[in-house]
Amino acid sequence: MSELAAVYDLVLAACAAITALATLACAYRVAVGPTVPDRAVALDTIGTCVVAIVVLHALSSGRSFFVLVAVMLGIVGFVTTVVAAKYLTEGAIIE
Repeated sequence: MSELAAVYDLVLAACAAITALATLACAYRVAVGPTVPDRAVALDTIGTCVVAIVVLHALSSGRSFFVLVAVMLGIVGFVTTVVAAKYLTEGAIIE
């Protein structure tokens, strides 16, 4: 059972490292992105990566509270993406 726990921790650490690298790549795209839609997509992807990191932390710590935090971050990220998309396509959020 101890070997299985070690493999589980190793897989969680590898997933966290890959997600952190993806977040850094998206941060580069936000800073250098050639167009505003590219930057908006990169910011949305950063939000998704943050949700993934929070879920990985919930799995590694065994606390289910962080899953609720991840759900709330996901909802906020979705609403922000919808608002940004509306602003980019129509130029106004509230008409």
